[in-house]
Amino acid sequence: MKTKTLQNKTVAFLVTDGFEQVELTKPWDAIKNAGANVQLVSIKSGKVQGLRHDEKGDQFPVDKVVGDVSASDYDALVLPGGVFNPDALRVNDEAVDFVRDFFKQHKPVASICHGPWMLIEAGVVEGRRLTSWPSLKTDLTNAGAIWSDEECVCDQGLVTSRCPDDLPAFCEKAIEEIAEGTHAEQSV
Repeated sequence: MKTKTLQNKTVAFLVTDGFEQVELTKPWDAIKNAGANVQLVSIKSGKVQGLRHDEKGDQFPVDKVVGDVSASDYDALVLPGGVFNPDALRVNDEAVDFVRDFFKQHKPVASICHGPWMLIEAGVVEGRRLTSWPSLKTDLTNAGAIWSDEECVCDQGLVTSRCPDDLPAFCEKAIEEIAEGTHAEQSV
């Protein structure tokens, strides 16, 4: 039996309608199976709609509304992708502040696919090495990031990956960084 390396850790997954379903469910299951308490945080209450590429997926119940929680309630943050999800989240000030606060508190953040759009909006990518879905390369570079086409990039507790094919490496590295805890060098 695997050790529960994330016992006593609480991890927020921030999404709204239009997230890529597998980019929520695979990390959710991996992090939960590693012993963490996982919570679905959104900009709305009720349920959020997942997508399987461009088809409707399942609906998932929201545990907490972003305006009712803070980064200090959690040990780490996961930002699944999908095109619609981060595009809607990045225009919500409470969601952007929530993301930024994880960096202010030097906590691990894992972001995949289009999820790094939230990192740009939060102003936390300048000088950091990361990856994403290829169409975000210019946006990230323009925001000061050092973009790399790799399955998983980790920079001071920030874990990023490109797409669902990268999920095994993404989940493994996210669990490692969450287990490690805060990263003093991580800054806004």
